[in-house]
Amino acid sequence: MEQFDGKVAVITGAASGFGRAFAQKGAELGMKLVLADIDGEALGDVVASLTAVGADAIAVPTDVSDGAAVEALARRTLDAYGKVHLLFNNAGVGASGYLWEMSENDWAWVFGVNVMGVANGVRVFTPIMLNQNEPAHIVNTASVAGLVSPPSMGVYNASKHAVVSLTETLYHDLRRAGGPVGCSLLCPAFVPTGIAQAERSRPARWRNEAPPSASQILAGKEIRKAVRSGRLAASDIAEAAFDAVRADRFYVITHPAIMESVRVRHEDIEQMRAPTDPSVSPRGST
Repeated sequence: MEQFDGKVAVITGAASGFGRAFAQKGAELGMKLVLADIDGEALGDVVASLTAVGADAIAVPTDVSDGAAVEALARRTLDAYGKVHLLFNNAGVGASGYLWEMSENDWAWVFGVNVMGVANGVRVFTPIMLNQNEPAHIVNTASVAGLVSPPSMGVYNASKHAVVSLTETLYHDLRRAGGPVGCSLLCPAFVPTGIAQAERSRPARWRNEAPPSASQILAGKEIRKAVRSGRLAASDIAEAAFDAVRADRFYVITHPAIMESVRVRHEDIEQMRAPTDPSVSPRGST
C-alpha cells in the first residue's frame, strides 16, 4: 500500500501514545481517520485538535475487548467513509509483578484488550478489506515483549507473544486467501507513552479489590522509569509503521538493539538450555 491521501484509516487506542501519533501522521498524509479509544473524553480532544488543522476525522469511543463494539466501529466507519484501507490494532494495556501474584482480573483485562482487541479487529475488518479488492493493510501492535520474556511482566509478555503468533499466522492466511491486503507486526521497546498509566482506563469489572503486592509496586516503578527513559518518541514509531506499510514489510523492529536478546533466546531454544534473562546482558555480550 503506497498511497495514503484520501484513504481511510481506523486506529484503536488513538487517544494517546502510539495511536495518537498514528493519527497525526495519517492526517499529515491526507487520510480520513476513524479514531477509537475507551477514553471518550481524551479521544474527543484528539479529534478536535486534528480537525482544527483541517483533518477529516471522527471519534468512535470503543472497548476493543467487546466484539460487538468493534463490529459497531466497523459499521460507523463504513457509514462515514464507505471503505477502510488501513487498520491499526493498537490499543494496549499492561500489568506487572510476579506471575503468581497476578489476579484473574489482571489476566482478563490484559488479554481482553491486548489479544482479543487485536483478534476482534482482524475478525471484523479483514473480510471488509478483502471484499474491497483494493490495496489495504493491517498493522498489529505487539512489543519486544512478544519476542523475549522479561521477568515480572508475565501477563503482558504472554499477551504480546499471542499477538506475534496471531499476526504471523494472519500473514500466512492472507497469502493463501489472495488479494491485495497486507499486514505488519510492530514490535517497539520502551517509548515515552501512557502505557505505564494504563490502570486509569481499567473497566470497573476488571479492577482489583486487593492492594498491589510488593513485586507489583516494584515492577510498576521499574516500567515507569524505563518508559520515561525511552530515546525514541511515539512519532518515530509512527514513521516506522507507515514506512513498513509503504514497503509491505512484515516485521517492524524499532529498537534494533533488542535483536541480540532475540538471537540469544532462539539459541536457548535450539540448544535446549534454560532461558536467558533478557533484562541483563545476553550470553556472550558485554
